[in-house]
Amino acid sequence: MIIRPETKADIPAIDQINIVAFLNHPYSHQTEHLIVRALRSSGALTLSLVAELDGQVVGHIAFSPALINDQNHRWFTLGPVAVLPSHQKKGIGSSLINAGLQGIRALKANGCLLVGDPNYYTRFGFEHFNSLYVHEVPPEYFMCLPFTEDIPTGLVTHHQAFFTTA
Repeated sequence: MIIRPETKADIPAIDQINIVAFLNHPYSHQTEHLIVRALRSSGALTLSLVAELDGQVVGHIAFSPALINDQNHRWFTLGPVAVLPSHQKKGIGSSLINAGLQGIRALKANGCLLVGDPNYYTRFGFEHFNSLYVHEVPPEYFMCLPFTEDIPTGLVTHHQAFFTTA
């Protein structure tokens, strides 16, 4: 398996992966592919990696800037991350997450944020911090991974692409 930055040629596969991976997800509005498109078109897709297996793109992860109290603290949102259903539970998602976290660290990020299942993301070091919050998300599903000792306090705002509707 190869983890690499997306290319223009990968965009149709990235759309398809996000569509099928979230098709039956209980907390999805099936807009993940639209979110990635909107992040890309607005220039907010800071890091976009694909997992390629035997010449086929089978997974994707996106990172975009997050604001805390309307200020850029060099924290990034992880998401969406998606793997084709036929390739799930094989470590591809974990490989994408680890490579992506390494990638944003190389970009001098101060931390990473996400909304997701704590049973999955705590293995990467994510945890809930009471000092950071988002509206309309149960606190246990909003997790952070600081890369420095300085953890900001306040309301986290994700890029407007996350509010894209079908």
